[in-house]
Amino acid sequence: MDLLSDDEITAALAGLPNWTRTGNSISRTVELADFRAAMLFTGAVAYMAEKANHHPDILIEWNKVTLTLSTHSAGSLYEAFPAPEAHRILRRLEFHYTPKHASWLNMVEIEIGVLRSQCLDRRIGELRVLLAQIAAWQRQRNNTRARIKWMFTTERARIKLAHAYPHPVKES
Repeated sequence: MDLLSDDEITAALAGLPNWTRTGNSISRTVELADFRAAMLFTGAVAYMAEKANHHPDILIEWNKVTLTLSTHSAGSLYEAFPAPEAHRILRRLEFHYTPKHASWLNMVEIEIGVLRSQCLDRRIGELRVLLAQIAAWQRQRNNTRARIKWMFTTERARIKLAHAYPHPVKES
C-alpha cells in the first residue's frame, strides 16, 4: 500500500480536529476531567488500538493524554542501523499502513465517543466492574452490528476542505 503524500496528509488532517503533524507523526492531546478519567480514556484507546492492530505512543500527564501515531517504513531502519542489521530486523516486521481512502483513525475517534457517552458517562469505582461494563458494551455493539453512518458527503468535503486545494491562478 502506498504512503500518503505530504499534500494528502495535510488535506486529511484538515478533517481531523485537534490533530497536528510533526515529521512522520501525528498527535493529539485530550484534556479530561481528572487523572481517573485520563486512565479510563487511555484504556479505551488501548482496547481500540488492539482491535485496529495499530498502536499509538501514549503520554499521560495527570488529566491530559497525548496520542502519537507514526508511519514507519523500511527506509527508516536503514537510516538508523547498518544495512545487515536493518535487513535482519525487516525480515521480522510486517508493515500496516493507514489506507488512503478510509480513515480507521476517524472510526476509532467515533467509537471512543460512543463508548464514552454510552458506557463511561458515570463513575465506575472498580476496575473489575469497568472491564465488565466495557465488555458488555462491546458485545452489544457487535451483536447489533453497529455501523458508523458517515454524514460527510463528497460535496460537503469539497466545501469544508476547499482551503486545502490549490487555487488556480487566472492569467491576464
